[in-house]
Amino acid sequence: MKLLTKISLAMAALFCATAVGQAQPKFGYINSQEVIFAMPEIQQVQLQLEQLEKDLSEQLEYIQVEYNKLAADYQQKAATYSDAIRQSKEQELMSLQQRYEELGKAGSAEMQTKQAELMKPVIDKAKAAIDKVAAEGGFTAVFDMAVGSLAYWDENQMTDLAPMVKKELGITDAPAAEAAATPAQ
Repeated sequence: MKLLTKISLAMAALFCATAVGQAQPKFGYINSQEVIFAMPEIQQVQLQLEQLEKDLSEQLEYIQVEYNKLAADYQQKAATYSDAIRQSKEQELMSLQQRYEELGKAGSAEMQTKQAELMKPVIDKAKAAIDKVAAEGGFTAVFDMAVGSLAYWDENQMTDLAPMVKKELGITDAPAAEAAATPAQ
């Protein structure tokens, strides 16, 4: 009976030691911004945002030109205006200035909303690829270096998932010479 107990304890200890040895956490890291900005979808997002910004800028410029014309005309003829016309012209100038400011604020909010809307599917796709690579690789945790939440890490004890995630997304890195020749935006 004592022999059976000793064998059982030895087997339990061996099982625990094996389980502990296999339960070593595996940590990785990734710079999600690097992956996201390497995705081909990002070019379409940037083009759409640039077009929206151009449209808003044109509208703001149009209002500014109208304001400048009206202000120049007002300054030139103010002395000849009756009180009623002067007040009307001043009100018109204030109205244009207010429209300009409102469009600027609304345009800024619209840009932020549109950017979030356009980036969501790209971010979701990158996150899904990160999750898939992490799960397939048996990682306990993956730290996003774009957020910068780690004060220290031993790079030799961690795995950079970016190459695997880029592969999952079908992204091929440009050779270093080609990347250096490409102008920064």
